[in-house]
Amino acid sequence: MNSTLDKFFGGKQGGIGLLILAALLLLVFPLLLDSFRLNMVGKYLTYAFVAVGLVLCWGYGGILSLGQGIFFGLGGYCMAMFLKLEASDPESTRIQSTPGIPDFMDWNQITELPLFWQPFQSFSFTLLAVVAVPAILALIIGVAMFKRRVGDVYFSIVTQAIAAILTILIIGQQGLTGGVNGITDLKTLLGWDIRTDEAKTILYFVNAALLIGCILIGRFILTSKLGRLLMAMRDKEERVRFSGYDVASFKIFVFCVAASFSAIGGAMFTLQVGFMSPSFVGIVPSIEMVIFAAVGGRMSLLGAVYGALLVNYGKTVFSESFPELWLYFMGGLFIAVVMYFPNGLAGLWQSHARPWLARVRLPDRRQPSMKPKPPAEQPGAGGATIDAVPAKQLESTP
Repeated sequence: MNSTLDKFFGGKQGGIGLLILAALLLLVFPLLLDSFRLNMVGKYLTYAFVAVGLVLCWGYGGILSLGQGIFFGLGGYCMAMFLKLEASDPESTRIQSTPGIPDFMDWNQITELPLFWQPFQSFSFTLLAVVAVPAILALIIGVAMFKRRVGDVYFSIVTQAIAAILTILIIGQQGLTGGVNGITDLKTLLGWDIRTDEAKTILYFVNAALLIGCILIGRFILTSKLGRLLMAMRDKEERVRFSGYDVASFKIFVFCVAASFSAIGGAMFTLQVGFMSPSFVGIVPSIEMVIFAAVGGRMSLLGAVYGALLVNYGKTVFSESFPELWLYFMGGLFIAVVMYFPNGLAGLWQSHARPWLARVRLPDRRQPSMKPKPPAEQPGAGGATIDAVPAKQLESTP
């Protein structure tokens, strides 16, 4: 029982860190922030799903994916398709030339709902598709790359290319995807208005709970034998392969897990923000997601969450104050972290904050006295001690 709990919480220190994060997300933020700011934090937390996935595949698996926006966007689009179909009932779209289909399809002279849209009329299918569609695409990419031993920088370039291709495809198929504007005007979820402050607050708590669940799953993976194998593959891949392990299969698995986490974040983004567009799929957002993990610490699941919160808050502040310079700030931040703080915020905590707290908590103990201790008494003849015998008697003793 204790070993299972350790796998989920990462030991005593990991459990304390997770409790602090849960208290911050579930108690402190809701009590201190108004509805608007709380919804912004919820939006930031959707990016934390991607950062947590990157800790698994990049920090521990050594797989740097620069296309995680692909899976974030796919999860978001799956949820947006269901919400758009619910908002496009015949009564609400009666002024269109073809009622019952999304407005952007009517604008592009499409007269019936495309075949691949039809399953998304079911909420159960949508929930399954949010996780399954990105995972299947990650499986295809992983098999194509890792089975052929394509890795390192080449894999990063390929994921960037796929992100660019998917963005162009979404924008080009305007009648099927909403084009550059994306899927907008999302109003209800199973008849529940998601635009109200109360709904956004509830969605925030759902978002936070799902994020904590993903962290627990990540902890379970990293504290298992698979986690040790991932680190071994990252450092000495050939040695692990020569030991008889199927390195490609392990890489494919962790890449699919990271893709699923990203997709859940994308779905929650759609619910909280109310739209999904190709601007969250391309190369730039994918690189920003890597920055979240790098700043928080690519070896720390909790650090990735703090990194996503901090960078996105900074992005909001700088984009409002310096709209022409904030992209340079983001690039400079990434370079500085990689060069001077390779383990991010989590590394600073381990190397500076934790030792300082340990010194503060230690009691102020007195220094041991330097005065030599008297020699121990040893029994002499007749049971008397040597110190009890007079000195003259000792001198006269043969």
